[in-house]
Amino acid sequence: MLKKERQALIIKQINLHNKVLSSDLSLTLNVSEDTVRRDLHELAQENKIIKVHGGALSKSYNVTSQQSDTYAYEEKNIIALKTISLIKEGMTILTSGGTTMRAIARALPSNLKATFITMSPLIALELIEHPNLEVILLGGKLSNDSKISVGGEVVNRINEIKADLCILGINGLDFDGITDSDWEIVQVKKAIINASRVVIASTISEKLNSALRLKVCNLKEVDYLITELPSDSPTLLAFKEKVNHIL
Repeated sequence: MLKKERQALIIKQINLHNKVLSSDLSLTLNVSEDTVRRDLHELAQENKIIKVHGGALSKSYNVTSQQSDTYAYEEKNIIALKTISLIKEGMTILTSGGTTMRAIARALPSNLKATFITMSPLIALELIEHPNLEVILLGGKLSNDSKISVGGEVVNRINEIKADLCILGINGLDFDGITDSDWEIVQVKKAIINASRVVIASTISEKLNSALRLKVCNLKEVDYLITELPSDSPTLLAFKEKVNHIL
């Protein structure tokens, strides 16, 4: 594989999963970690990614990122419109972070009256632009990578909540369930699911049939799977056996 091709694949993996580890890229690309680290250094110098200890982040995780930096921007806008169709007046909604959730927050009707509880300062800043929303930001240790609050304090506060629904951003999803690469994020997502009457998994279709290291939940715990694809797309047919509703 040529260096240019390898680096293009690295960028795609980073944009797709928001964060990748050098060790995982090494296995995926069948090259040494030294090679991966050199590639990440070059891509960071070119301002195409954000290099962090042990791996890299998508540019969309930058606090000052613009909409144009968002990977699969149009697809995420389609997902946003589908997702907000499930949000009703007066609901209490738990959300995780991520660029898909930012698209959802931006697409909310300006007259919607609801309560949103989030661990993400970036999502809270988007939500607060809607004057009729009550926005509750749960604090705790702020993850340098994901830019959301994590840790036991946050999990304990989530456990005290009874939400009408939750909206989960997804990093990996296959027939065995939802997965992620960060242990602390997984604990937060598990708590969000347990605290919610209805669970919505919103994700671009490129993340389907991909699995990361750590299990979040089984698909039977997901009430709605929302992608940018039509609900009768062949890509989604097999998931209908596992998920109650696909939009």
